[in-house]
Amino acid sequence: MAFPRASKALTRFTVLDLSRVRAGPTCVRQLADWGAKVIKIEAPPGSEEPMGGPREAGDFQNLHRNKRSMTLNLKTPAGLAAFKRMVKKADVVVENFRPDVKKRLGIDYKTLRRINPRLVYASISGFGQDGPYAGRPGFDQIAQGMGGLMSITGPPGHGPFRVGIPVADLSAGLFAALGILVALLERQKSGKGQAIETSLLQAQIFMLDFQAARYLVNGEVARQVGNDHPTSVPTGAFKTSDGLVNISTTGGKMWERFCRAIGGEALLQMPQYRTEQLRSKNREALNAEIEACLKRRASAEWINALNKAGVPCGPIYAIDEMFADPQVRHLGIAQKVDGTGKRALRLVGQPVSLSRTPSRLAARPPKLGEHTDAVLSEFGFSAREIVALHKAKAV
Repeated sequence: MAFPRASKALTRFTVLDLSRVRAGPTCVRQLADWGAKVIKIEAPPGSEEPMGGPREAGDFQNLHRNKRSMTLNLKTPAGLAAFKRMVKKADVVVENFRPDVKKRLGIDYKTLRRINPRLVYASISGFGQDGPYAGRPGFDQIAQGMGGLMSITGPPGHGPFRVGIPVADLSAGLFAALGILVALLERQKSGKGQAIETSLLQAQIFMLDFQAARYLVNGEVARQVGNDHPTSVPTGAFKTSDGLVNISTTGGKMWERFCRAIGGEALLQMPQYRTEQLRSKNREALNAEIEACLKRRASAEWINALNKAGVPCGPIYAIDEMFADPQVRHLGIAQKVDGTGKRALRLVGQPVSLSRTPSRLAARPPKLGEHTDAVLSEFGFSAREIVALHKAKAV
């Protein structure tokens, strides 16, 4: 039976996925979710550490849907030869080994491009492929710290805080996927592949966005401000009679609408809040005045009133509450895919839609090596050659 594709958009491309843990698999998931033929190449059982946690856990399941799995031991001559034979027919290779590992294995870009000049070869590392930190192992929290994110996260005076998601891993994976797509588009014109490199550190710095620009352009070093917005005042999480709501106001007109909506018209007459600069200077006192108004009613009432007034606001959900929200349900981002057991899996779908070639969760995450023989056959290996690879413990 043919393996189901998640979309028609990228079906002409074949991706050999050597990556592990999170950043690389995130990159490859983007390609798989848009229909690329993704072959997840894993080490045979017992030959090395598991690739990113328990296979049946939600994390692994969410990362590896829409992919096929084969085993291949690249440390054996037969396994390495088989991989290079597959590279001849591949469009993309993705890896996140430390820079020295791929050279030692003989699967670096310079080696593989001699086999297939059209190959797009994506490398994701902790700190880059060269430079003083190139050989260091890279993990998300390390990149969050070195990339400046932890220094601006959390309440003032409480020390650095990590963000609650692996943002460096995820953004590095997304940027690598974007680079691959750009290289494939360029290849249509030049007929040549190329190498793509990104790192957790680069991705994290890029994700600082305006906070990095504040320093590079104006010399301002951003500090922790908790739930307050660094530059837009009043914007933050405010207490109500039964909890907290997020409220965001920018500019004089919205400030006026906000004050009237919460019954705080008196704030408009106070000279210390007359301009955006003054509101920023007197943020703490202003926040206290706002909360005195908001504590008179419940969060849901304020959300309704502020939305009617055209003031951006919203609840602060726990994850289960978020998935129960009617707008989240309408968007359909939690999607079902047939699981290995009696009940269907629910995983997070793509956050972007295409009108003619949409993405879907077409196939459950693969079991280890589930598609080894079928994939080898597709790449032109005979039944006798496949048996020989098994005997050589190359697969």
